Amino acid sequence: MSVGRLIGMYETVWMIQSHRQQRLAWADAQEARHARARAEAAAAAQLRAMLLANPGGALGNAKLNDPESLKAAGLL
Repeated sequence: MSVGRLIGMYETVWMIQSHRQQRLAWADAQEARHARARAEAAAAAQLRAMLLANPGGALGNAKLNDPESLKAAGLL
């Protein structure tokens, strides 16, 4: 076997491997796009649920066992 033929075989095998790796990269990118879409949909659903639970948007101002809030709700 000549050196040129060996190099040609090596290049063919390398080309097949590189095409396989490219296809795997495309599949990974597609899975990442789907995962991102699912995460964005879940985040939007969570935001909607939070805004429905507290439409004023003051989500960071809640206190536990606040006597005024408990009285206003009729729990005290």
